Amino acid sequence: MKSTYTFSDNLANMKPSAIREILKRTADPSIIPFSAGNPAAEAFPVEDVRRITAQVLGESPVLALQYSVSEGYSPLRDAVRKMAEERYGVGTPEDDLIITSGAQQGVEMTCKVFCNRGDVILAEDPSFIGSLNAFRALGARLAGVPMEEDGISVERLEAALRENQNVKLIYVIPNFQNPSGITMSAEKRKAVYDLACKYDIVIIEDNPYGDLRFAGEDIPPIKALDTEGRVVYCGSFSKILSPGLRVGYVLAPKAIVGRMVVAKQCEDVHTTILSQLICERFLCECDLDAHIRRIREIYRKKCGLMLENMEEHFSPKVSFTRPQGGLFIWCTMPEGSDMLDFCRRAVEEEGVAVVPGTAFMADENTPTTSFRMNYSTPSDEKIIQGVERLGRLTREFVR
Repeated sequence: MKSTYTFSDNLANMKPSAIREILKRTADPSIIPFSAGNPAAEAFPVEDVRRITAQVLGESPVLALQYSVSEGYSPLRDAVRKMAEERYGVGTPEDDLIITSGAQQGVEMTCKVFCNRGDVILAEDPSFIGSLNAFRALGARLAGVPMEEDGISVERLEAALRENQNVKLIYVIPNFQNPSGITMSAEKRKAVYDLACKYDIVIIEDNPYGDLRFAGEDIPPIKALDTEGRVVYCGSFSKILSPGLRVGYVLAPKAIVGRMVVAKQCEDVHTTILSQLICERFLCECDLDAHIRRIREIYRKKCGLMLENMEEHFSPKVSFTRPQGGLFIWCTMPEGSDMLDFCRRAVEEEGVAVVPGTAFMADENTPTTSFRMNYSTPSDEKIIQGVERLGRLTREFVR
């Protein structure tokens, strides 16, 4: 007799990631991958990583291959704290820092530390699917707050804080948001922080893209305003060094980080120590500023190329964001358009993969005519070719 399985409530109703399902199609080299969120291959400092890895394994093989502490490799924690203070203006003596397996683990552990099943998390609508699914898997309820041109709607955020009981967290991506590419203004950052203080809520500030600004002026993080110890700041080396190393960090009040250490001991004991050693040496031995200037220029050119071709080939009835950094452009077709059919036909008929906007909504049943495009992964030739194909399809759909 074959076994039958009763899955946990946490995962029984979870759907596979729409992005990962679409990415399966991009294994076909003929598919143009506007659906991915991968850094550009040419942005990786391959020679530096190769040299540092050989040094680490040659000089400290046991340290690199042995168990380590859950908080993270101490020299890396010191280097990251220094970087966070000097580059982003964040961190106080009341804060502590933990090294995580990517920024997403930091987001997930914050939910695990604060939320019981049924508690509410307010998130930008749309928002990053990886975080949304992590919240869902832990039994949190999501309430979406609409985005505006300069970030989350502050008016709707306060309404959500009043209307929902047991709100524990506000989750935001202020810089070049995934998926919209929108940057939250300085005024809204202060307004969001003020609301968190007023309603006694903790903010998760997810900032994996902040170093990828190629236009406009830097805006201080919400964490830089944090005088009450209510901002959990999540950073990452995935977009400036390598996503495959899986190194991120959380800077937050000591009491919060202390509970995260317990959570991490249960999850994966510690972040891969070899990866931590590579990151620490890169920060201490290499010219980080020069490296970031180089990758910013890569994305400036790629984004400009995609936007230029979209302006030429897309139907004028399709609107799209014009990001000042990051990896993504958010496109919106006119009301009444069948966006899901558009995405299906794009990959099946035109050989171009984009991500349907429904994947990024707090409530996956929320109607949307938007889809996400990525310019960092495809080559320049593929950007030109893919946008021309999509352009034909947009003109057919909104005719």
